[in-house]
Order: sequence, then C-alpha cells, then structure tokens
Amino acid sequence: MNTQQNILRVFHQKFGHAPTHLARAPGRVNLLGEHVDYNDGLVLPAAIDRATYVAFSPTDTPHTSLFAADFVDQVFFTPTNLSAKLQSDNSPLPDWAKYPAGVAWALTEKNMPVKNMQAVFASDVPRGAGLSSSASVELAFALAWMTLGGWKLSPMELALTCQRAENKYVGVNCGIMDQFASACGEKNKLLLLDCRSLEYQTLPLPKDVAIVIADTSVRRELTNSAYNDRRAACEEALNILKKHLPDIKSLRDVSVIDFNRLAKRLPAQIEKRARHVVEEIERTSRAVTLLQNGDTAGFGKLMNDCHASLRDLYEVSVPELDVMARLAQSLPGCYGARLTGAGFGGCVASLVARGQAEAFAKNLADGYESETRLQPEIYICEASDGAGLIL
Repeated sequence: MNTQQNILRVFHQKFGHAPTHLARAPGRVNLLGEHVDYNDGLVLPAAIDRATYVAFSPTDTPHTSLFAADFVDQVFFTPTNLSAKLQSDNSPLPDWAKYPAGVAWALTEKNMPVKNMQAVFASDVPRGAGLSSSASVELAFALAWMTLGGWKLSPMELALTCQRAENKYVGVNCGIMDQFASACGEKNKLLLLDCRSLEYQTLPLPKDVAIVIADTSVRRELTNSAYNDRRAACEEALNILKKHLPDIKSLRDVSVIDFNRLAKRLPAQIEKRARHVVEEIERTSRAVTLLQNGDTAGFGKLMNDCHASLRDLYEVSVPELDVMARLAQSLPGCYGARLTGAGFGGCVASLVARGQAEAFAKNLADGYESETRLQPEIYICEASDGAGLIL
C-alpha cells in the first residue's frame, strides 16, 4: 500500500469518514548551487516524485486534530495557543508538530484565516537525508489551510510563509530554496532560482536522464554549529573583501578573477570557505548554457567539481558521502554525482542515463555496502510538479 492510500485508510479509521481533500507537496534535490543560498547565489534544484501527503477535512470542533501516521502520534491545537507552542491542553507540541503548527502560526501572522481541520499526514521523503522532508510537510499544510480558508497566495508567497515558519517558529535558519522547490516544481524541469531577487526560470532536465538519489544512511550530526560556522566564515570573508571591493553586498558580487587577486588577504580557512561559494555560483551560472544546449556531460562534470569543492574547500562531506560519490562517478551511465543538501551525512545525487539507471542503482548499492558495511537506500527519481491538490 502506498503512502497516499495508507493515509486515506488511516483518516477513515480516525475520524469515521472519508477526507474532503488530499494535498501533496514534494521533497527536493539540489543538483548545483550548494551552500550559496545564504550568499545571495544561484541554485538549481528540482522537486522530486517523493512527497508528503495530507488528508484533511474542515471540522466544527474548537481545535485542529493532526495525526502523524509516520510517528503514530496525534496533537490538538487552536490558533490561540500556537504562539506558545502548546496543544489545547497546554502540553508542549512535540517536535514533529512544530512544522505544521508553525505554518498555521505564520499564516495567522499574515492575517490569513486558519480554519480548524481534521488531518492525517505521512511522507515518503526520507527524514534527515537532505531532501527537504520538512519543507514538504510545511507546503502540504499551507495548501490545506489555503484550501479550507478560501484565500489565495502565489506558490512563492506560500514558500516564503513556510520559510518564515521554519526560521521563526521551528528555529532552523534555512534559506528559501527548499520551500521554493516544493512549491514551484515543474515536471521534467530544473528550477534556476536567484536567491537575491527571488526571480526564477525553468530549465530542461536533460532528455533520457534519471536523477538517482543514494542515501548513505548516515544522518547529519552537529549540523547547526557547523552550518553557523560556515555562515560566519562567509560573513568574515565579505567584510575583508569589502575593503578592496567597496560595492559588493555579498559573495555573489565577487567574480572569480577578483577573488583570485585578493585571496591572499584572507585567513587560510576563510579563503577556502569563500572560494567554494564564489566558484560554486560561477559553476551554477555556467550550467545554464550547458542545459539549454543539452550538454549533459558538461553539466555532469560541474556536479563532480561541486562535490570536490564541498569536500575539500567547504569541508561539509563525510567519508561515507565521499565513498558514495566516488563509486557513482565510476559507474557506467553516470554523468555526474555529488553530495546534496547541507552535508555531514544524507544523500548523493547522480545524473544517470535512464536506460542504465536500474543497473547503476544495484551496482552502487552493492559497491557501497561492500566498502562501508552500510545498507544504502537508492531512489530512481524524476523531476515532479510542485505542491498541489489531488482531491
């Protein structure tokens, strides 16, 4: 039974009737432009065909009832106790519930009516794997409350509201990319987002290519402190470079030529961190022409270069990610492979000739298990549409 069928069954068991609506919001994979979103850079994600599903109906009860099928746990809350992160009985919200509750809070802050509902949700986006499972939960619930409330926000406005929920309510200082990709995804398309202007365009995913996502089964640790260290290093580099390039507002504004000229002015570790960002933004910019010209091999090389930079300059890889990327890059049919997401664990994304994807996935799993004694999960994915209603 798939995730969608399961939550329809569970909803009926919990509430005694079929849901009025079913919403879906996808996870995402980022193919290029890693750790540049908070430097006003360019990112190149795609929504994937793994998603969070929410079955829901309006209710006359004085509270919202949410049942998380994946956690076998239920919460009750009203708009009045949301800001205190409490349930209707004044007990604290569990961590999983802060994502949907945070969306309700952020919508209330925007003066959007948040109607009480009965809801069951579940996801087939792996948690903690760098595929934005949290953003998919947020977008699915934003869509549910928009459906019941009768108001309208654009996909980008929904994404920004969900980002605010994660930043201010959950307390994770993420950029806009994850929520944007879940909201604005298009089937068989990559999304090029300018994180400064929030303008975006779609680019063709190369024909006859599959996105293969290989989960190392290693979960991120110490990400928050390491993530904050990387952000601080970028800010320090910017402050030093501004003395020589007074017009720059972020590392986005520093060309590779200027950076190479001024690199020796930076402390060694700060120089490595900033070099990754400056070169990664330039790589993502170069990728546009390659994709428009159907140069899959050229694009794949940029993915390989990105992994090396994340490993050696930004230092957010771990041995298991390096093993997975090295094995993937060596297999027939693979154009390019790199860690995706924040790093320190999670997944490697590979661009693979569709006809060889099944064999690639099997050989990659076997090779990885033999080198690490860990069993990976491998997903052959397609670029999918963004959040929408199924029912």
